[in-house]
Amino acid sequence: MLKKVAIVEDDRGLREQLGQILRAAPDVRFVGACASAEEALERIPALQPDVVLMDIKLPGMSGIDCVVHLKRALPSLQVLMLTVYEDSERIFRALKAGADGYLLKSSPPELLLEAIDDVRRGGAPMSSHIARKVVRHFHLVGPSPEESQNLSPREQEVLRLLSAGYIYKEISDQLGIGIETVRTYVKNICEKMHVRNRVEAVAKHGGKAA
Repeated sequence: MLKKVAIVEDDRGLREQLGQILRAAPDVRFVGACASAEEALERIPALQPDVVLMDIKLPGMSGIDCVVHLKRALPSLQVLMLTVYEDSERIFRALKAGADGYLLKSSPPELLLEAIDDVRRGGAPMSSHIARKVVRHFHLVGPSPEESQNLSPREQEVLRLLSAGYIYKEISDQLGIGIETVRTYVKNICEKMHVRNRVEAVAKHGGKAA
């Protein structure tokens, strides 16, 4: 089944380059490109993509804020953040905001298409740097009274191995589980982090989760 993909990137050259890669991919349908977060919020709900490649640093509204608004409007949308280098603080904030993974802009085309495929299959591309930040995040916020928001022992194991630099295949071998199962655990970790982040934000501001 074709994966519908849109791009949000302010650099025209890169936007066109990414568009060419997506148009040439046999299992991808490129549905459109936006040059800013504001344009994305206007056009993406009508384009109905499955995956958005989102520049983390945009003029005007940031890519991170754009993710928050898009996820609110389209909860099933999957967003891969595009970054120039591994700015772990920004990437971590994007994941907390609801992004499903990230990719370096310098990644070769095959890695880009692999990441889109990974995210559609329930994965969440995450490096060891980011995994360590996720470990610290859960440690700092402490256990939730809502058991479903806490990491299961198996999710904790997967996160520990990710933060030690293991890739999905190695985690799969180490724990004796399938790669698809590892993908599911990583996706669950990201979702729980997103939920806990919203709960924290509400507690801090005394408002309601949007």
